[in-house]
Amino acid sequence: MNALEITNLTKSYPGFRLDGINLTLPSGCILGLIGENGAGKSTTIRLILDMIHKDAGTIKILGRDNQEDLCLTKQEIGVVLDDAGIPQFLNAMQIGKIMRYTYNRWSDGTYAGLLEKLSIPTKKPFKSFSRGMKMKLGIAIALSHDAKLLILDEATNGLDPVVRDEVVNIFNEFTRDASHSILISSHIVSDLEKLCDYIAFLHKGKMLICEEKDVLLETYGIVRGSAQELEVLDPDCIIHKKESAYGVEAVVRREQIPTGMKIGPISIEDLFVAMIKEAN
Repeated sequence: MNALEITNLTKSYPGFRLDGINLTLPSGCILGLIGENGAGKSTTIRLILDMIHKDAGTIKILGRDNQEDLCLTKQEIGVVLDDAGIPQFLNAMQIGKIMRYTYNRWSDGTYAGLLEKLSIPTKKPFKSFSRGMKMKLGIAIALSHDAKLLILDEATNGLDPVVRDEVVNIFNEFTRDASHSILISSHIVSDLEKLCDYIAFLHKGKMLICEEKDVLLETYGIVRGSAQELEVLDPDCIIHKKESAYGVEAVVRREQIPTGMKIGPISIEDLFVAMIKEAN
């Protein structure tokens, strides 16, 4: 069973349209939704959670339509949004007591352990938290009720590099269980490259690509050389190229490169930037 299936998802606002999005997240995997600010990442997540109504398309969470049996579905997902929605005057201990009566499988022990591991103060009111601290508290809540699917919107944003690395390790540990999955959006591509099994590129409301990370890295590469040396390349194999005083660098499809031509590896971030530039 797939953790998440989105088919032809569409939502229009004045000046913006999320246009026919298709996305599949297999169980036991982590999918990174990458896009610049305003690409539609948060809109997609809010549609998944039925916080806003779609114009067209279908969304299935853990095999169920996201608008059917919503109470049961929400017991099985953990959510971290940019806006945590937590009352400002509560502290972490008080929030834990409320969550105990919100989720059927809430674990006080897991929550207390995560508060300690993530260095979250237990007595300070939520309103005094930094943005990064609010994100860490949201992650602790999401991981403390035996969720099957985590949905995380910019969850690593605002965290320092050491804490981001620790959070990435926590997420990797979570998905060691084949029934656990994560959808995480971010514009910090380096985080998702380390973390994710699948990558989806979203740009101006359109899905440019959704594929296994390893397949992307095997499919695309970088060729460097002079303008004359790169003239032999089929234009159809070039995703994007840039010229400088030192030569030409082209992002290419590996299978279409002439035998013997040296192809360098590409990062997910470089591939994303190349596809965005080509799409503009």
